[in-house]
Amino acid sequence: MAERRIRWGVISTANIGRAAVNPAIQASRNGRLDAVASRDGERAREFATAHSIPTWYGSYEALLDDPDIDAVYIPLPNSLHREWAVRAAEAGKHVLCEKPLALDAAECLDMEAAARANGVKLMEAFMYRFHPRTKRVVEMVRSGLIGDVKAIRTAFTFRLTRKDNIRLDPTLGGGALMDVGCYCVNVSRTIVGAEPVSVQAVAQWTERGVDEALAGMLHFPEGVVSHFDCSLTMERSEAFEVAGTDGYLRVPAAFLPGTGPVGIEEVRGREPVKTHTLEGTDEYLLMVEHFADCILLDVEPRYSASEAAANMRVIEALYRSARSGGVSVTL
Repeated sequence: MAERRIRWGVISTANIGRAAVNPAIQASRNGRLDAVASRDGERAREFATAHSIPTWYGSYEALLDDPDIDAVYIPLPNSLHREWAVRAAEAGKHVLCEKPLALDAAECLDMEAAARANGVKLMEAFMYRFHPRTKRVVEMVRSGLIGDVKAIRTAFTFRLTRKDNIRLDPTLGGGALMDVGCYCVNVSRTIVGAEPVSVQAVAQWTERGVDEALAGMLHFPEGVVSHFDCSLTMERSEAFEVAGTDGYLRVPAAFLPGTGPVGIEEVRGREPVKTHTLEGTDEYLLMVEHFADCILLDVEPRYSASEAAANMRVIEALYRSARSGGVSVTL
């Protein structure tokens, strides 16, 4: 079993696969990237040739019909996640699917049911959770290092320059909250270790009804509040802070830190900032190796589709608030 390698196929030639996940699979100790599929056969062939992928298919169905593929990675637009994850599960393929796992909580649970019914694994590709720094922040908070947690401040913003980008298409599940705000929601829930009891949000909408920027607030038990900004129209910002009664932690380059050394800044009033440094790693590599190990050892992934559904319930509530002028929505 230890010598076996998971045979991966990728459904789509999307940039996130090309730039990050596909190379991670190719570099992994327990997997290999054997096939890629596109609805355009020539594009699939060119992509496979350019990225040293042995097999290419001109349809997603053809890849799912390949008996030599064990697992698929799905970086399709959000609106297609449920359909192709369910179809992959029904074809007996394990599924690693890009975040957010689906358009809403109900779709996440449909995907989970399909995976269980067909005896395959399913996991959402929130790669930042596999970086050791994320675990270390949670440990530091749980240890009481900064006292009682009172607030979390999170931002994930960047500026789109093309109006035809799929993130601005309402039919594809676009929007700032779905694309980058989902990280802010997820890391807040992870740090607190609980679900919010209510949320509020305000948004800026495009003419097509997509949130190009959204500011949200999550109210957790014990009075903990998380504030966040997400945007597709602002300069890049990617960080979070955890504020406590005795100090706070700052985490720069929070979700995409690269593979170099990373830091956690510990701040206490006017004292010099103390930086806790961790060695560099590839969070995408750790994610795909974890998922492949789960398949090989027949154990459940660290993060379930039910957890993804919980994240989507918060996102759905934030959208209800934003569309109602920022009213408080109870979960």
